[in-house]
Amino acid sequence: MEGSSSDKLIVVTREPDGIATVTINRPKSLNSLTRPMMVDLAKAFKALAKDNSVRVIILSGAGRAFCSGVDLTAAQDVFKGDVKDPETDPVVQMEQCPKPIIGAINGLAITAGFEIALACDMLVAAKGAAFVDTHARFGIFPSWGLSQKLARFIGPNKAREVSLAAMPLSAEEAEKLGFVNYVVDQNEVLNKARQLAAAIMKNSQDLVLRYKSVINDGYKLDLRQGLAIEKERGHEYYDGMTPEQFKKMQEFIARRSSKKPSSKL
Repeated sequence: MEGSSSDKLIVVTREPDGIATVTINRPKSLNSLTRPMMVDLAKAFKALAKDNSVRVIILSGAGRAFCSGVDLTAAQDVFKGDVKDPETDPVVQMEQCPKPIIGAINGLAITAGFEIALACDMLVAAKGAAFVDTHARFGIFPSWGLSQKLARFIGPNKAREVSLAAMPLSAEEAEKLGFVNYVVDQNEVLNKARQLAAAIMKNSQDLVLRYKSVINDGYKLDLRQGLAIEKERGHEYYDGMTPEQFKKMQEFIARRSSKKPSSKL
């Protein structure tokens, strides 16, 4: 296992099985983000995106919170300056990362932390965890996608309540709305995230990357356009396959069909 020292505020651990874990490591401040932490988080995802040994990424927070948002004691440093640089924007780098990202939401995900959770591909949350949008309460304009993504995920009326009234969205309700995949006991969050990662890694890595891309790209479009890019990329994929690859596909299907299927995660 390759990891970073525990005094770092963004800790990256790569494991031999293909899972990388990124931990926001400022528990005494509920993992609130300073500008240098945001830059380090962006750099971590950019590096993992290019690392061929990494197949799935798990993002978590140390202690009792996932991320309590931006450290407002340094608000001017965070919100002004080179904040438009995509190279140092963690949400942009997460959205550009081709690998599946599983958010392990162990506690509160507040404002910027909420937006980071929205940039994950799947979420496992602890019982009692919550997502809170305080942009309107503190006079902060959203810039990491919360105003646009949340309504698409949970519906516009519920999103307006969460954002305009700063009403917490519990993990349990988020699961019912399809935003959170699983709600588990606090001490099982990382284990469940690892089980989900292991299930993903049993499948074709190439197809997982292509599938994530077509889902995420298509979700930004209307259905007609989304179906068109699926068709286009499907033709491109099959046109590029060799007879040997088709043979391997058939052999793989034959092996899988001879085994009893299991859908348990």
